[in-house]
Amino acid sequence: MQIEERHTERVYTIREGETLELTCLVTGHPRPQIRWTKTAGSVSDRFQDSSVFNETLHISKIQRHQGGRYYCKAENGLGSPAIKSIRVDVYYLDDPLVTVHQSVGEAKEQFYYERTVFLRCVANSNPPVRYSWHRGRDVLSQGSDKGVEIYEPFFTQGETKILKLKNLRPQDYANYSCIASVRNVCGISDRNIVFKLTNKTASPSIKLLVEDPIVVNPGQTVSLVCITTGGEPNPTLSWVSSSDSLPEKSVVKGGTLTLPAITSDEAGVYSCVASNNVGNPAKKSTTIVVRALKKGRFWITPDPYHNDDNIQIGREVKISCQVEATPPEELTFGWLKNGRAMRSSERMVITQTDPDISPGTTNLDIIDLKFTDFGTYTCVAALKGGGIPEISIDVNISSTTVPPNLTVPRGKSPLVVREGDTVELECLVSGKPKPIILWSRADKEAPMPDGSLQAESYDGVLRIVNVSREMTGSYRCQTSQFNGFNVKPREAVVELIVQYPPSVEPVLLEMRQGLGRPVAMNCRVLRAHPSRVLRYEWRLGNRLLHAGHFDQSDETEYTVKSLNREGWGEYTCDVNNEAGAGRCTFLVTGKAYPPEFYYDTYSPLWQNRPTVYGFKLQWTQMNPNTVDRIVAYRLGIRQTGLQRWWEQEIPVDGTITKGELNTHNLTELIKPAAYEVRLTPITRFGEGDSTIRIITYREFHCSFEEEPICMFTQDKNDDFDWTRHSAATRDTKYTPNTGPSDDRSGSKQGFYMYIETSRPRKEGEVARLVSPFFNVVPKNPYGIANPPAYCFSFFFHMYGKHIGTLNAFLRQKGQTAAEGPAWSLSGNQGDRWKQAKVSIHPTTSFQVVLEGIRGPGIEGDIAIDDVTLEEGECRDLPPIRGNSKIGISGSG
Repeated sequence: MQIEERHTERVYTIREGETLELTCLVTGHPRPQIRWTKTAGSVSDRFQDSSVFNETLHISKIQRHQGGRYYCKAENGLGSPAIKSIRVDVYYLDDPLVTVHQSVGEAKEQFYYERTVFLRCVANSNPPVRYSWHRGRDVLSQGSDKGVEIYEPFFTQGETKILKLKNLRPQDYANYSCIASVRNVCGISDRNIVFKLTNKTASPSIKLLVEDPIVVNPGQTVSLVCITTGGEPNPTLSWVSSSDSLPEKSVVKGGTLTLPAITSDEAGVYSCVASNNVGNPAKKSTTIVVRALKKGRFWITPDPYHNDDNIQIGREVKISCQVEATPPEELTFGWLKNGRAMRSSERMVITQTDPDISPGTTNLDIIDLKFTDFGTYTCVAALKGGGIPEISIDVNISSTTVPPNLTVPRGKSPLVVREGDTVELECLVSGKPKPIILWSRADKEAPMPDGSLQAESYDGVLRIVNVSREMTGSYRCQTSQFNGFNVKPREAVVELIVQYPPSVEPVLLEMRQGLGRPVAMNCRVLRAHPSRVLRYEWRLGNRLLHAGHFDQSDETEYTVKSLNREGWGEYTCDVNNEAGAGRCTFLVTGKAYPPEFYYDTYSPLWQNRPTVYGFKLQWTQMNPNTVDRIVAYRLGIRQTGLQRWWEQEIPVDGTITKGELNTHNLTELIKPAAYEVRLTPITRFGEGDSTIRIITYREFHCSFEEEPICMFTQDKNDDFDWTRHSAATRDTKYTPNTGPSDDRSGSKQGFYMYIETSRPRKEGEVARLVSPFFNVVPKNPYGIANPPAYCFSFFFHMYGKHIGTLNAFLRQKGQTAAEGPAWSLSGNQGDRWKQAKVSIHPTTSFQVVLEGIRGPGIEGDIAIDDVTLEEGECRDLPPIRGNSKIGISGSG
């Protein structure tokens, strides 16, 4: 198996927004599987799924971040995979941006200030951008004006051009334009921007007509107003938020930002930014605080001087109450006992703790607890500003108040469940009041099923929906201090075991085999829980073939000793445990693999008739020895766009071997129609897999882009060979004044053929390149009365002071000696491609020969490209048009 060899590193350039198509040219039997991958660029790049496994990778509207190196990997199970890479370079040019910085010097002799202005131009681009400055219509360059300096600061690595205007003069107040150019690569035109410099040019300044901070209730509409107080040109105003983006429902009109029906989520810092590209942008900010009260909690701390956790008469008890409040400084607390307001006293001490240490907390200390102190205590939290509902938290203190206890109910650990079930993990919590239960994973820092590290439960139950095998493990339940006693946490552990059916391989495997041969099928267990109670059953359709248990092995095999017609079909192996079954499926068939079409025939079969053409269909058979002998092929053909297929059988004599080239001539094809051809192998089993291809009529044209070079061959009786090359890889350091710098279309990546005249070549040595045979079919069986005319044309490049001679010959079948050249040219023709055309009149099948003769020195490289053969006499030379060619290959 191999991927068509190119050269070491192809670079494909494409303009941003165009469509990228990369094609991998692959050979090998069996037909290799193809996968595209990419390095560099964004990690989040994902190809369209449909194109990752195709020969052609398709990316529409390519963006700059999608540039990078793309790899085509082909593997067919034989040898190591073949891998080729191509680097995709995405070209783009953004609009340039001009920023202006000014400096004012000391007053000199009380008359004027020295003023210097820097205009800085930046544009994002690939390849690197080139900048030019204009004042009005005049081009500014270094040294053209004493008051002007143009330079690139060191830290920008040549990407930025700065125009410095020192000691401003009246003529310096003008329109300046910066033009950014990437020299029209990929057809990207220049971009420019104009900045008007006046004696009033100044950086922006702004004012916010709002307080800081703004404290509001949820549901209010908030308007922030920002005005400009200076700046020339007139600054543009924009609003930004500390949360990266403004709320969806916000409205910006001029300098006013309106936030209707504000919520707590929309609180934060909002900034007004003014920019006019002069100096630094001006920025003013204000903070919006949305009032909120949430999550009320309490805990009880028995007397810390005693070891037990019970509440007893004569002891000290502290009730703590906590809420989350915004803004925290507006938070106020009140305490009620049995619904009546309390005040702090010597025995009932109310304190609001330091907000910095424990924000939003209040404590009620009951010193020397008496029987009359039993009752319901209520902590009430409110905000001074009003408008937010209060939060009340009730705490019962009584003789029945007892610390918590935690146990796992009987039979609830370990819990054994099936994957996909809903499961409830349970811890029984006693005590009054009941605390909140905190659930976490006992094994290391593994997350809970919802991704968090901890989950709260008010009833001691943790419910997991659609449980998966990854959730197997130990879960810890723990008492929280919240809504209960502030004592050492109690904890318990619940074991969860998730059973899942066996995972097996192969899930589906197609096995092709001939009659009378053995077939061995192997089903392997990858994972299962429980893993030791495994039973297997082999079936063909619904018929049980074999059953048993796994012992120490993790695989089972079933063999058909000699395949017969009844043995074709779907074999299944079901592997069962308590949780379900995994299934291996083997599709055993005698179906032949699809044929694989060989390279296009590089020319139609020449039939000297104006309306029809022929085509030589060539194919190899994928894995012919795997199944029974192929006895015939069914050939279907239809003109594209029509419904009806014409079919015929092509008999096969003998056995087809792997890689053997089969041929069949298609005749009577109508010019210039295209045809769809379907080829289906036939064995004793019946029809195999078909392959379809399109045949298009085209005159012979070869630009040497592909390695087979259109079936051209090197003459075995010459002195040396023609070389296939591209300008991107050719080493010109030895003979720099000869040969082409790109192919005929102007591409450095495109290929051409040339003769290398460096040593050891000698003057007069010859290299010949011979075309494939072209068929001439006579109009009548007695020979050709009027020989047909063909126009043979090619482009040549003959540049260098030692250029020898380039000849073109017509070589007809059956003729021992070729006639003199049909076309010939000698000597230096300049550093450019030119076209040659010559009419030829063969009377039988023929070839054309291109002969290069070495001149008197090493600067004598001759190159050819774009060879064509068309029916009819040569007409006038057409204008030379450029077309695009790419190696691995691509189109944009």
